Amino acid sequence: MKRKGPVQAWIVDDTGFPKKGSHSVGVARQYCGQIGKQDNCRVAVSLSVSTSTASLPIALRLYLPEVWANDAERRKQAGIPERIGFQTKPESALDQIRQAVEDQVTPAPVLADAAYGIDSKFRTGLTGLRLYYVVGVQSSTSVWAPGKGPLPAKPWSGRGRPPRLMSRNKDHRPLSVRELALSVPRTDWKSVTWRAGARRPLQSRFARLRVRPAHRDHERAEPYPEEWLLMEWPQGESEPTKYWLSTLPTATSMRELVRMAKHRWIIERDYEELKQELGLGHYDGRGWRGFHHHASLCIAAHGFLVAERSRFSPSARSGEVELCAPQLPAGFRPRWARASRTA
Repeated sequence: MKRKGPVQAWIVDDTGFPKKGSHSVGVARQYCGQIGKQDNCRVAVSLSVSTSTASLPIALRLYLPEVWANDAERRKQAGIPERIGFQTKPESALDQIRQAVEDQVTPAPVLADAAYGIDSKFRTGLTGLRLYYVVGVQSSTSVWAPGKGPLPAKPWSGRGRPPRLMSRNKDHRPLSVRELALSVPRTDWKSVTWRAGARRPLQSRFARLRVRPAHRDHERAEPYPEEWLLMEWPQGESEPTKYWLSTLPTATSMRELVRMAKHRWIIERDYEELKQELGLGHYDGRGWRGFHHHASLCIAAHGFLVAERSRFSPSARSGEVELCAPQLPAGFRPRWARASRTA
């Protein structure tokens, strides 16, 4: 992968596997991205490393719903190790990221959708690992408007412990990112192109602000650091449609911020290949160990394909492979050629 460019991002994602019955490990009624609704399925959380042109999962673990984690009989039948307990998806992803840091994987900004970005512990954990992030958030996520923040701790009354937690009141409260986006002047929304599409360049309108997250900051002694709030408002829409929080440096350009936010698309393409071409979604077994062995083999096959593709230039996609044919040895004669007649 690195032959065509450096690692640009670590991408957190999960993928669903529709499944019938109730005995296959991890199966439960939950949201399945493959069919876009809640249904009987199992879900795996993964961490991938990505360059500008390819991605490869380096960690994957089956999400174990709480009903499975607390059912001793089903755990025994599925062979779930004792050390595996219930974790939320962001907690599982953060464990994978910690392991990648420990294994000295080339560091890069972490990208994730709103299912992970809304978890403040997930974002704080990334900052604690000294990793930048660009993560999606919901429109209801609360932040402080630029230049504002929580009130300092209340004055000490002279009795008991001195107050140390930040505060707020009815006249001094944070806003949702939607409210803040709607207050941004129209002239501040800029058209940005982030990559070439199949038919035309992909482009939309964006605005960004420096804000402080506000989730439960009244339970903290210090405010959250400032970070980027990126907002997307496509032409023709009645209001902004997507939001991201990012700890990328303040000197980051708008185009680079948008490019990183949109780079998550690459994992969707590669998961499609893993499932449809390499059989990741074809596992019919019921056990914990069997599922992860199957996934490991699929990822290894995907890694082989990524390595083979990296040998060719991008022009190879249009049929110009530019392979060098070896020279034929002197006196070479194909086996099917007839011997020359002598006079």
